Amino acid sequence: MVVVAFPATAAIYCALSVVLVIGLALRVVQIRRSHQIGIGDNGHADLARRIRVHANALENLPLALLLLVLLDMSGVAAPWIHGFGAALLLARLAHAGGLSRRSGYSHGRFHGTLVTWLLMLVMAAWLLLRSI
Repeated sequence: MVVVAFPATAAIYCALSVVLVIGLALRVVQIRRSHQIGIGDNGHADLARRIRVHANALENLPLALLLLVLLDMSGVAAPWIHGFGAALLLARLAHAGGLSRRSGYSHGRFHGTLVTWLLMLVMAAWLLLRSI
C-alpha cells in the first residue's frame, strides 16, 4: 500500500483559488440581479465581460492547480510550491483586473495569461521529469 502525503502547501492555493472564483462569480450575480438578467448577457457589455473573466479563471485554474497538487504530492519542496501558487494567483488576479477594465488589450490581461501559461508549462515539464 502506497501512502501519499496530503498536499498541504498546494491546498492553500486551491482554497484561495476557490475564493477568487467565487468572488468573480459574485460580480456576475451582482449585475444579473441589478438588471434582472437570468441567462446570457442580454447585450449588456459589462455583464458579458464579467462572465468571460469568471469563465477564463475556470478554464485555466483547474489544470494549473492539478499540476501544483501533483508536484506537491511528488515531494517538490514547499518554497517551490508556494512560488508557483502565489505566482498563479497573482497572474489570475492580473488577468481578471485587466479584462474587467476593458475587452481589448490590457497589460494585466496579457501578462496574467502569459504568466499562467508559462507556469503551467514549467510545472508540466517538471512533473514529466519527475515521472520518468
